[in-house]
Amino acid sequence: MWWRILIISLAFLLIGAHFMRYGYILACSLFALAPLLLFIKHKLATRLLQATLLISTLLVWGVSGYELVQMRLVLEQPWLRLGMIISAVATFTLIAAACCNGIIAKRLKARTLF
Repeated sequence: MWWRILIISLAFLLIGAHFMRYGYILACSLFALAPLLLFIKHKLATRLLQATLLISTLLVWGVSGYELVQMRLVLEQPWLRLGMIISAVATFTLIAAACCNGIIAKRLKARTLF
């Protein structure tokens, strides 16, 4: 279970670093501190993190990737590597969202054993 928490934390740190790049300190801080919600052993806290990761995949990586690729195309610069990197980061974020299901399942299983 520790590796799921690590993947989720890294995904939130990546999103926070993206906002830090543009100077949004508050958003960066919120995303960096969001994995602390995993210490709340309630299903809704983990679902909130999962929803945040899914929405961030679309609104952060999707929109940023599109805008950056369009900028590269206008400037007639290579864009394929940028597209691959953004796609890999978005995929990693989706994998982190899927890891939330594993955490919820583990907690429910542990609750029914005792």
